[in-house]
Amino acid sequence: MNLIIKNIKELVHVGPANSRNRLKAEGKKMSELKTIKDAYLIVENGLISGFGKMNDIEEQYYKNSKFKIIYAANRMVFPCFCDSHTHLVYSGSREIEYVDKIRGLSYEEIAKRGGGILNSAKKLHMTSEEELCIQALSRLEEIKMLGTGAVEIKSGYGLTTDDELKMLRVIKKLKMLSPLTIKATFLGAHAVPAEYKGKQSDYVDLVINEMIPLVASEELADYIDVFCDRGFFTTDETERMLMAGIKYGLRPKIHANELDFSGGIQVGVKYNALSVDHLEYTGDAEIQALLNSETMPTLLPGAAFFLGMPYAPARKMIDAGLPIALASDFNPGSSPSGNMQLILSMGCINYKMLPEEAINAVTINGAYAMGVSDELGSIAIGKKANVFITKPIPSLEFMPYAYGSNKVETVIINGKIQK
Repeated sequence: MNLIIKNIKELVHVGPANSRNRLKAEGKKMSELKTIKDAYLIVENGLISGFGKMNDIEEQYYKNSKFKIIYAANRMVFPCFCDSHTHLVYSGSREIEYVDKIRGLSYEEIAKRGGGILNSAKKLHMTSEEELCIQALSRLEEIKMLGTGAVEIKSGYGLTTDDELKMLRVIKKLKMLSPLTIKATFLGAHAVPAEYKGKQSDYVDLVINEMIPLVASEELADYIDVFCDRGFFTTDETERMLMAGIKYGLRPKIHANELDFSGGIQVGVKYNALSVDHLEYTGDAEIQALLNSETMPTLLPGAAFFLGMPYAPARKMIDAGLPIALASDFNPGSSPSGNMQLILSMGCINYKMLPEEAINAVTINGAYAMGVSDELGSIAIGKKANVFITKPIPSLEFMPYAYGSNKVETVIINGKIQK
């Protein structure tokens, strides 16, 4: 489909043709967000082929019948959100644990009782691939219509070789069935199964010697992840699993420093992780390790909010010169929402990020944390036409301000209007 979106009130996050090479925004650059008022956007063959001020649009486009014209008066156009951390392939929900949290039980206490990740693993084991795919497609449809155009999905609710492979096969099928750009991450080291209690090193050996080779042989994952934190996997165990993954071509992404100063951030940087995620416990040493690295610090406001945890020091990190990505952590236990509009608002409200910084965090930096910022995350010629048109809104700042409202009216993925 070829489109001309015209009379756009404001086209947000634009750059010149060569801006495909701007892979991330960091430090002071995070507050820079170029826009064009009274703009147009041209889409051809699924890609962005032109944009600019309405006064400059060439007359030939009006007379060309191959273009469908969309009028966007009083509306803004943004690049779609890139959600770089989710667990949206799961079976059922865990609202009973939600009530346990209200009663005062901690994340770790619930896990020790067989809840948390182990609960989801038990449910997933009993659910067919077909049913998992149906449930996940429904969630993908929901987040798509809220403005998300790209999403990373992790395994990790299997915790056995067969069930981890089952999850990853579901994600592979989702890549074929959904128009969204999807990246798959192998997270066999999400928790230690109950039967390996007291034998954690044996489970690490299973991940290294059996799971990773099979995942690689079936080409089921783009990345490898480990939950490196207090009560989960140590830095030594994490290093062993990351090295095994790298051997098979899987670049690391790490759950780090959610529960304590675990050393996970430093391990991530050491092994050139694409991202280190959570980061509630981030101090000067962690910030120093991240500076001048290629690793994207990724914060998950939904999980910190839902669990009542400390918020990562986003303001300090940005002021030190770091980039920040924001992602939903969509999962049944600690962040049961994939609404990136809400994550954008949380970035401003809870992390004191400027609207421009938060928008960069959920677009270009989220794309970087998925390895797709050369083709998504901003408005640039040659990038995929993954954009959304807002409802009539007064300003760019209204996007994070109106945190309880859906501001998205029309979603376009790969140049096609989504229904």
